[in-house]
Amino acid sequence: MASKIKVEVKDLAPLAERPWTRHYDPGVPATLVYPRVPLQAMLDDAAESHPSATATIFFNRKRSYKSISDAAWRFANGLRRLGIKQGDRVALVLPNTPQFVIAFYGALRAGAIVVPCNPRYTAPELQRQLADSGAMAVVVLSRLYPLVKAARAATSVEHVIVTNIKEEMPLVLRVLFTLAKEKKDGHRQPFAGDPGAAAFSEVLSAPAEPFDAGTRPDDLAVLQYTGGTTGISKGAMLSHRALVANTLQCRSWFANLRDGTGTAMAVMPFFHVYGLTVVMSLAVQAAAAMVLEPQLDLEHLLKDIQRHRPQLFCGAPIIYNAINNSPLAQKYDLRSIEACVSGSAPLLVETHRRFVELTGAKIVEGYGLTEAAPVTHCNPIFGAGKQKIGTIGVPYPDVESRIVDLEAGERELAPGESGELILRGPQLMDGYYKRPDETALTLRNGWLYTGDIATVDDEGYVAIVDRKKEMIIVSGFNVYPREVEEALATHPAVMDAAAIGIPHPIKGEEVKAFVVLKPGANATAEQIVAHCRERLAPFKVPKEVEFRESLPKTLIGKILRKELAREETAKRKTAVPA
Repeated sequence: MASKIKVEVKDLAPLAERPWTRHYDPGVPATLVYPRVPLQAMLDDAAESHPSATATIFFNRKRSYKSISDAAWRFANGLRRLGIKQGDRVALVLPNTPQFVIAFYGALRAGAIVVPCNPRYTAPELQRQLADSGAMAVVVLSRLYPLVKAARAATSVEHVIVTNIKEEMPLVLRVLFTLAKEKKDGHRQPFAGDPGAAAFSEVLSAPAEPFDAGTRPDDLAVLQYTGGTTGISKGAMLSHRALVANTLQCRSWFANLRDGTGTAMAVMPFFHVYGLTVVMSLAVQAAAAMVLEPQLDLEHLLKDIQRHRPQLFCGAPIIYNAINNSPLAQKYDLRSIEACVSGSAPLLVETHRRFVELTGAKIVEGYGLTEAAPVTHCNPIFGAGKQKIGTIGVPYPDVESRIVDLEAGERELAPGESGELILRGPQLMDGYYKRPDETALTLRNGWLYTGDIATVDDEGYVAIVDRKKEMIIVSGFNVYPREVEEALATHPAVMDAAAIGIPHPIKGEEVKAFVVLKPGANATAEQIVAHCRERLAPFKVPKEVEFRESLPKTLIGKILRKELAREETAKRKTAVPA
């Protein structure tokens, strides 16, 4: 490789300690050297080693790594002018756009900690995240400015930096967008005169002068919000060291990426840790082009694959299913794709088969979680290593993986026995922000307790059997039952409520609500759903509502969601197809 921050192999650990490494693809090392550099050094390296290589492709407009790097330096200097200093939090409420890449690396260069936020959040959801993280600045798409304006009350936010999606479009498309869509679709939002509001272009008017913010590898880079068994959103503290490690682990796995010439589809959102590391950070490390998709528009996605011919496609089952089931897929040439990884939800065997048949690509299932920055396991991609469909594969280089008893979490189980999956490796989080008790439950003696129930076979391949946590995963997004239940509880007719995940062939899961009405009160399922739509992001809104006289509970009054899930599974098995 020509780049400086590259995959370097150190002395191999004995195979007896990591027997699964014998199933790696050729050239994938068992262990790596991790340079002690901050995450943004990868952009420095790409801009210096491959300045003219394409960094972003957005509605067919290309920007080079030098161009993106210069803009990130201007943004870093612009943040300093606003008073952002080392350790301050900068939240990003953006889809996959060049502005996200510029703001992310610019904030890191300024010494700030990035807080990626889901643009689909409601104002109360966003407000909780901004308040908990202590964000001082927010970068937001103009269409979403009213959301941030409503959410910033009772937070530390002093600056709101607003960018219009058209700013990075080609000139002709920008003009057409201004005439036909900008006002109609709500992108033209007034913010002049609002306290602390400024245009992205204004912040970018600062000089592109490099400076050293004093960031160290062990400093926090990202506060990535996740949830746990309590349903309370928590900020996983991901250091520069952890994110650099996971990026290099990913790079060692994707042997088809070529420095300065590769192309990756960027359809997984960057505000999600999967897209952040496995797409954006990996592409930057390889100085590869990112074909940015700000939303999942299937025809636009297929056109971009045919036009830009990416080799790497990282996605989720919902995306692969959408391609498989669309007649549009037959109209476009998708054969440039060499390697696909599926994450965020289980990959069904039929989904795998149909996508391979359609594209000829190598598609494998992997596994990760926010607390591990995120990837820890994957099936070998290129077939020289053994692939086992239905498993999440084997541990990444330098990742140790065990299955332990569910009670104490200390006794390692034999192959084939179900227990909790625990992990150890260089990419683990430092803990949950301001939540030492939750951290102590999840990080124990250097091991990350995932909350997932799994088995391992005698070759080291891991299969996820169930989730110890009760989190619902809809299209790869986490939904915490308690959040849904709290929204349900605010309906004036609701006395008691519970939420579980139910299977969905495309999304993986959907939310189902169980509701007990107050004596004498009336409400329809449609009214309950409409009430939730006002309080929850669309993917969190229940798709089914079942009214009951009571809910199963423990002696101390805790709702037994697992019992509801068991009843639901039994009912669906015995249901007669219509």
